[in-house]
Amino acid sequence: MTQKITVEKKGHILLIGLNRPEKRNAFDVDMYWDLAKAYGTLDADDELRCGVLFAHGEHFTGGLDLVQWVEPFSRGEYPALPSDSKDPFGIDEDNRVSKPIVAAVQGICFTVGWELMLATDVRVAATNVRLAQIEVKRGIYPVGGATVRLFEEIGWGNAMRYLLTGDEMNAQEAYRLGLVQELVEPGKQLERAIEIAEVIAKQAPLGVRAILRSARLSRVEGAKAALARLLPDLLPIMKSEDAQEGVKAFIERREANFKGR
Repeated sequence: MTQKITVEKKGHILLIGLNRPEKRNAFDVDMYWDLAKAYGTLDADDELRCGVLFAHGEHFTGGLDLVQWVEPFSRGEYPALPSDSKDPFGIDEDNRVSKPIVAAVQGICFTVGWELMLATDVRVAATNVRLAQIEVKRGIYPVGGATVRLFEEIGWGNAMRYLLTGDEMNAQEAYRLGLVQELVEPGKQLERAIEIAEVIAKQAPLGVRAILRSARLSRVEGAKAALARLLPDLLPIMKSEDAQEGVKAFIERREANFKGR
């Protein structure tokens, strides 16, 4: 049986692929569970420092396999996740993956695809990407984070223009608005995302995770809360082997070799 979510380790990087190309990677409940499990693996494995989320086939995803989601949505809940999983939408801030994820998107990227992308940290898009939140055309509204995160990314008016109409956004507009950080030729998006992930993976893992914690704290609890934690959260890092290695590498004018401890 074909795995709907593929997982592959590449050095310190975990490649996580949506793998239902015959259905335009329509996102069903099994994929939600398996993706959450993959994020859990990324979070728990100390050898892994960065994830790359991508999709097999021509399209990132056509969106939710809506028929399968009617039951949990009618109960007003997401399907329950095992304790070793992490929320791929990042709705549960207490159960988010603590390591960065680079997204590589191409082709159709509708509804849940856009929201999965918003829950990642750096995004590379092929020039043929087509983004749309079309829930409003299906009688519902986005519940994977778009109503909260999209206006933070591209501004209120820009976000409402796409959320309220269900219109498509093309790659050039996504780049202009800062939704994606790089545009590449179709077929090159995964390669470029891996390159960025490899650069991140070379950095100090404790520092990388601290950056994510601080930035997320600012988003959720505000700047004052995040600013108050800057120096207290630096203290344990200053006592780490990596901090010593960073200073030593600076003095010796060489690239640091971080161990994550």
